[in-house]
Amino acid sequence: MILLTQEPLEARYLTSKVTRDRNGAIITFLGNTRRLNGNKEVLFLEYEAYEPMALRELEKIKRAAIDKWGDVDIAIAHRFGRLEIEDTSLVVAVGSKHRREGFEVCSFIVDRIKETVPIWKKEVFADGSIWVGCQSHNPH
Repeated sequence: MILLTQEPLEARYLTSKVTRDRNGAIITFLGNTRRLNGNKEVLFLEYEAYEPMALRELEKIKRAAIDKWGDVDIAIAHRFGRLEIEDTSLVVAVGSKHRREGFEVCSFIVDRIKETVPIWKKEVFADGSIWVGCQSHNPH
């Protein structure tokens, strides 16, 4: 399952998509909006996405993980639009036979998303804003 949406993300829903009788481990990563970036207070975030390409890249990442690790179940959801503090912007859920491979797959997916998916983040502060990760090789 791959999802790109402006709606709030439901981690339980994504976890349900990777829960199978063959999986002994369910690993879930949530990327949340934090209050501070360094010493600056973040008011909110705005994510923009080039949707068709972002969906293709997310599917490529999922396929690469399955090709590398084999029998794993993967669900990825990324939110775009305005996100408030503590809102979840990314959910990655992985179902695997064992925890070690599940953690490896989840880490691989999150790293690849930050490296290749055309989604950009603007951090808004009381005194201005800054775009983060505006080039595909920078983390967002």
